[in-house]
Amino acid sequence: MVIQCQMSRRAHVGELKVVFAVSCRVLVLALMFSVSVLLQLLGCALFNNWWPMLTALLYVFVPMPYLFFGSSGGDSLYGDGGNGWSDWGKFLTGFSAVGMIAIPASLRHAAIIKTGALVMEVAGALVLFATVFIYDYFSSRSGYL
Repeated sequence: MVIQCQMSRRAHVGELKVVFAVSCRVLVLALMFSVSVLLQLLGCALFNNWWPMLTALLYVFVPMPYLFFGSSGGDSLYGDGGNGWSDWGKFLTGFSAVGMIAIPASLRHAAIIKTGALVMEVAGALVLFATVFIYDYFSSRSGYL
């Protein structure tokens, strides 16, 4: 009887480790996304110019083609397998993700925003890209996220 209780306690500890690992992953991803949004807002607020907020629209629109077309096959974002719809979704996602860099760069070229705002916008975009790739890595590695 005592041995069974210890085994069930060990199984419970193993489940807690899995839950803790998943919650840490989610926490890290949420923190990274929050840093990305913070850099986006600081790029606008510190330089008193709100034109770079155009890229905030892309925070919503970038994952849409991948969600609609690309995730049906169960493959990862950077995998080479998939059908035509999956490839089309990845193409549209990449095409709209380029806008997150191109919009601030075009605004800087037209002298509408300052270089510091451009740097903060690009840094926010890079943090967001890293967040997406880390999420895709975690979700393809284990079924818990």
